[in-house]
This record gives sequence, structure tokens and C-alpha cells, in this order.
Amino acid sequence: MKSIKPFGVLALSALLMTGMPGVSAAADWPEGKPISLIIPYAAGGFADTRMRLLGRELAQELNANVIVENKAGAGGIIGTADIARSKPDGYTIGSGNLAPLSVNPTLMPKNVTYNVQKDIAPVILIEESPLILSVNKDVPVQTLADLIALAKKDPGALAFGSSGVGGAHHLSGELFASEAGIKLTHVPYKGGAPAATDLIAGHIDMMFEMGYAAMPAIQAKKVHPLAVTSAQRLPLLPDVPTVAESGLPGFESYNWQGIIAPAGTPEPIIQKLNAAFNKILQKPEIKKAFDQTGGQIAGGTPEDFANFIQSETKKWAEVITKAKISVN
Repeated sequence: MKSIKPFGVLALSALLMTGMPGVSAAADWPEGKPISLIIPYAAGGFADTRMRLLGRELAQELNANVIVENKAGAGGIIGTADIARSKPDGYTIGSGNLAPLSVNPTLMPKNVTYNVQKDIAPVILIEESPLILSVNKDVPVQTLADLIALAKKDPGALAFGSSGVGGAHHLSGELFASEAGIKLTHVPYKGGAPAATDLIAGHIDMMFEMGYAAMPAIQAKKVHPLAVTSAQRLPLLPDVPTVAESGLPGFESYNWQGIIAPAGTPEPIIQKLNAAFNKILQKPEIKKAFDQTGGQIAGGTPEDFANFIQSETKKWAEVITKAKISVN
């Protein structure tokens, strides 16, 4: 998990006094006008729940009205495109996520109507959510090494489920198979819930799931967790090792989300937003909310987030290309 580097009050004050373009706008912003927070996913899901929580906190921090808008569809492309096309005045921001920013440009380039490098202004990486690799109770393994050994005995016999092609569940499975030197059979579902149901029922052998989704079945002992995809063990599952410490050094995989704005948004406003979110992420109640779902707080600077997006794009492009993943 990355260290948080809050944009300090003194640094912000100095920036506002430099006479840079947009400084006067930032000084008055948000001027009592509402800020639209666009979420490129449907209401009620994990991204929506998390962003609504942060939206309420942002409204208090900036003494502004924050309006949450769900613009779902096309794997997050529709909402992300709407953010990119919006007026760059600080009154439209949105959730920037793994799929629309770092996966879809490679997975479905013809469908992506924005250029991440040119049309998006990263504000802050909010959260990295590790996944938990679990197997159903009938799979005769106790450790990740056991699972790899079993997969090598009968290539392709073990099936892993996912919420759909190109999602974090799927890509984590493909990355795992590649790093472990094994062959697995991918079974895509229309959502994580039906895949998880089939995992419990024994119709698929294994699955990578986010913590909030995996924990109920784990706690009920309906599935057996083997490893987590973060660099360190999760507080929720202190006895479950990471994939890296289980024999695949350097392995990490996250479903992440941050805050983005349209390119051209004045830099002082970007920094003002960044400082506000860094402060919000340090609140005990926010940390507790993240811990309860297995999420890891990120934070940092806009530059940190920009570099992270580029790194993730390269990483998953290599996985997609090597595994010959296609949405057709």
C-alpha cells in the first residue's frame, strides 16, 4: 500500500499566491455551486457505496453541495467519457477506476471514446482493494502451493469464475496462471454474485473476489481462502498468506478507484481537491469503513495517481495480450 503524502496547507497557500492561471478561480471555487461526482457504475454497487461516502465527506470539507450521479454502462466507459467531456471548471469530477482507465483501452480500444493521457486529469488514488483467492470445499488443497501442484497434474481441469471478461476477478486469475506456470479454465458470469454462488455449490473450483464479497462465505466456512493478492496480509484475514509469500514473489493485484477530473481543470483546483481527499482519508471513521471491506487506503499526489494509472495500464495490457483475452 502506498504512503500518503498530504498536500500541506502551507504548500497550498504558496501555490495560490503564485499568480498561476486559474488561481483566482481556485480561490473562489466552489463559489456555492454544486459539484457533480460522476460514478461510472450502477447505484448500490461497491464503487457507488464508497464514492457516496466520500462525497458526503467532501461536501463537509469544502462546505459545498456534492451531487452524486450514476452513469453506468459499457464497463465504466460511458461515465468516464462523460467526465472527460465535461467543462474543466472543477464542478465535475468523478470516480476513476481500474477497468475504464487501465484495462478497457487495451481490451476494447474501439469502444473507448476518450484518451486517458490527454482527456483525464488524475486527482488522487483513493483505494486499492485486494482480492481473496478461495476454493470450494471439495478441492483437495490447503495451500496455494497445493493448488498449483494440482493444476500442473491436469492442465485446464481447474476452473475459476469471474464477474465477466476483463474484470479484476478475471485478470487476477490470468495473472496468477501466468506467474504460476499453470493452465486454468476461465468461466465468466454476468456478475460476481452468481459466480460466488457457483463456487459455494462446487460448480467452479476457485475464484478471486474482493474482500467485502468474499468474507461472508469465508466466515461461514462455505469456501476455503488460500491467499490474498495484496503486498501484506489483510487485517480481516491475518492467518491467510499473500500470494507473494506463498511462492510467487512480487505478485499483486487490486481492484482500485480514485478521483479524476476533465483535463484542463485548473491546477490549483486539482490540488485543492487532492488536499481535501487526503484529509478525508485520514479520518478514523473512513479508515474503519475501508478496513471492514478489506480495502486499503491509498492517497498521495495527483502525480502519484498518474504514474499508478500508467503502471497498471502497462501491467494489464501485457496480461491481456499474453492470455489473448477478447470481449468478442
